[in-house]
Amino acid sequence: MSLNEQGYTPLAVAIIHGVGKQDANFAQGISRELTDRFVGYLPDDVVEPRTQIIIEPVHWAPVMQKAEEALWKRLKSSGDLNFIKLRQFMVEFGADALAYQPLPRRRAIYEAIHGIVADKLKALAERAGPSVPLCVIAHSLGSVIASNYLYDLQKGFHYLPDVVRQHNTQTPLEMGQTFAFFFTLGSPLALWALRFRNFGQPIDVPAPDLSTRYPNLAGKWINFFDPDDVIGYPLRPLNNDYRRVVKADVPVNVGSILTGWTPMSHTGYWTDNDVTIPIAKMLADGWKAINADNLSLSG
Repeated sequence: MSLNEQGYTPLAVAIIHGVGKQDANFAQGISRELTDRFVGYLPDDVVEPRTQIIIEPVHWAPVMQKAEEALWKRLKSSGDLNFIKLRQFMVEFGADALAYQPLPRRRAIYEAIHGIVADKLKALAERAGPSVPLCVIAHSLGSVIASNYLYDLQKGFHYLPDVVRQHNTQTPLEMGQTFAFFFTLGSPLALWALRFRNFGQPIDVPAPDLSTRYPNLAGKWINFFDPDDVIGYPLRPLNNDYRRVVKADVPVNVGSILTGWTPMSHTGYWTDNDVTIPIAKMLADGWKAINADNLSLSG
């Protein structure tokens, strides 16, 4: 257990983006909104409550950005395409998904992206503490990246590629041993499940030994999807294992007046109240559970 200066154990949150053009500030909106809402659910007497949630964005887009821009430029140059914005989005999704998918002897992009994830989890361990509970919020293809990364971790350190081991200092947080919460937004994991017999095996959420470190913390996997989002799907129907691990598939209505009823709702999860309010409350409840003894002493 890692205590901060206020004597509490904070939560560490990694936010992983999905497809499309993403800049380094992609998580500013959700980070601000999530922190504000999280603080609102904490007891009034908690000193410096904003230090109780430490957020680290995982910005992996640069790995593929230039190649995607070059591809779209060539495709658009024909001048014969309709639905330009939707097509550009689909090209970005398809290019990201296909390029990320590892082949037996071609894993460079997969490993480069996972190296970035490892580096950001290392930063979280340094900022929040090496053994604090880990929460992962992942959108779109980011949920596939997070699932693959954590699946590899749960197989063992020796299974990880060199670029990941180079960044991973083997703290409990970095090793996924404190992995408590997984929130997937607009996830296409159901489509990836087609690659596996009976649609595959999900990662363990929470981590198998979380209860030995934090016996009062009930971690969970919640999957948010908009029924108008053709990329995001429910996960519990896949098989009994997913039904066991994913505690809820939550239908939400995200996006603006113009996009909320279209497939473009896929881009609207980050700061939607249907998403940020329940996540903030679940994280605050988790924080109160692991800090119950300190809260009773301060009271």
